[in-house]
Amino acid sequence: MCNLYKMRHPADEVAGLFRVAPVTANVPAEVYPGYPGLVVSGGHLRAMTWGFPLALAGGSGRPRKPRPVNNARSDKLLGAFWHDSFRHRRCLIPASAWAEAEGEPGRMTRTWYALPGDRPFALAGLWRDTAEWGAAYSMVMVDAAAQVAESHDRMPLVLSPEDWATWLDGDAAAALALCRTYPGRLEIDRSREPWAARRSGRTPPTAGLGETPRLL
Repeated sequence: MCNLYKMRHPADEVAGLFRVAPVTANVPAEVYPGYPGLVVSGGHLRAMTWGFPLALAGGSGRPRKPRPVNNARSDKLLGAFWHDSFRHRRCLIPASAWAEAEGEPGRMTRTWYALPGDRPFALAGLWRDTAEWGAAYSMVMVDAAAQVAESHDRMPLVLSPEDWATWLDGDAAAALALCRTYPGRLEIDRSREPWAARRSGRTPPTAGLGETPRLL
């Protein structure tokens, strides 16, 4: 799964790459579930909250505070939770790299995956308007490539530029056909950064990095 990614390039550069209208937004370089990130949708670069809100019933029967469902399995996209967004509201998630945790529990570090050349790329996403957080997005996950499988059995859906338009505006069948493992080479950085470190000094208002990402 993916519970952390980063976008090192400025918003105006990202807008130029995707040929969309720019946006002025305060988004962090490292994006965690429940925090804002940039997405491409409707010809614009937009800031949205990462994760669809899901409120489960507590012990008293009352709903708990919503938690973000930040990953959407490709084999579940036609299910009840995702199908409307998948059919009508797909988006691109600009990224520089995404991270997976490696190592022993309590001593895990961040392993970063990126495309060669330190260039931005697009991950596949879905979005919808929510009463809790406004516009929110989730990241589509597919079977992991061999390079990623050492860390996890799934990875984000990396879209080639020639597939961006189909993902954004094609029909559901065409978009579903794009849900395949990335065939290209990835650059891997097995850093010494602690998995749970938060450089911003802020605590995400949702699941911590040591917890399992929310996925449906």
